[in-house]
Amino acid sequence: MLHVDLDQFIAAVEVLRRPELAGRPVIVGGRGDPTERAVVSTASYEARAFGVGSGMPLRIAARKVPDAVILPVDQEAYLEASETVMATLRARPDATVQVLGWDEAFMGIETEDPEAYARQVQAAVLERTQLHCSVGIGDTLVRAKVATGFAKPAGVFRLTAANWLDVMGSRPTRDLWGVGSKVSGRLAKLGIKTVAELAACDPANLVPEFGPKMGPWYAELGRGDGASVVDDTPWVARGHSREITFQHDLTDPAQVDDAVRELTARVLEDVVAEGRPVIGLTLKIRYAPFVTTTRARKIPDTSDGNEILARTLDLAAEIEQGRPIRLLGLRAEMAMPDDARKGHTPTRGGW
Repeated sequence: MLHVDLDQFIAAVEVLRRPELAGRPVIVGGRGDPTERAVVSTASYEARAFGVGSGMPLRIAARKVPDAVILPVDQEAYLEASETVMATLRARPDATVQVLGWDEAFMGIETEDPEAYARQVQAAVLERTQLHCSVGIGDTLVRAKVATGFAKPAGVFRLTAANWLDVMGSRPTRDLWGVGSKVSGRLAKLGIKTVAELAACDPANLVPEFGPKMGPWYAELGRGDGASVVDDTPWVARGHSREITFQHDLTDPAQVDDAVRELTARVLEDVVAEGRPVIGLTLKIRYAPFVTTTRARKIPDTSDGNEILARTLDLAAEIEQGRPIRLLGLRAEMAMPDDARKGHTPTRGGW
């Protein structure tokens, strides 16, 4: 199977629209104004060389690269480009395509020469969209995904059971897909610091720390094992979420109430379009200077907008009065259809 990942996708789309930006440091985020509160959505390789990365506050990115071109996010343009890429992948002979996001997808293929097939995919995408992509080849989804990191930019790399430990064994566990700094820190406390050590551990020894599901799954991840079938069942969102970053902190309870109502209205627009009842709500509050907390609650299945608003306001009642708020977010979890793909997230096993 292949994992196809578009290189610096958002920045690349912007450069295609503005060819004069080729070779220059380009940063995309927010409304393109580094004086506002916003984060980097993506950065070109030229900007990344200065330490700019996704999720970084835009003002800090601007300081790191004073001569960078900073552009606003244009979701419609990226979606259009993404749809063209995915259509190109689906047009390849005997391919099953599982879309993961705007800029990446798995491809299930049958071929004697996966490297040659991968090069053909790259050529087809480049010809159709003028966008470059990297391709990882693997005998499991995890290995294909990890292989892509070694293929960037615009290359091809293969990871299988035969070379997994040779390539990954000495690397820290945080280099694994699905293991961040927090999990790697917890593993280190158990004496597990490298991928090889994680692969060799007894899964039962991870259960006390991570539980009966995630413990064995992390051990499986260390071996690069897991699902090996590409599933093209259309992805169905478990929920919809929206966030609002305020350019000036909110302190007035009336302002907070208005913001919660606006946020709920935005989420409801997405939920209504799905036609599935809401079964849970999570309110995210980021207090100044940068302290984030959440309030979550399961609710009886409902599609009633007034009921969803009322339950959201119940959560908002737990906001600390008078404490400055810089961001609010709301996620509505929905009931899943019976025919939905099982195991939606790659970091929880199953697909």
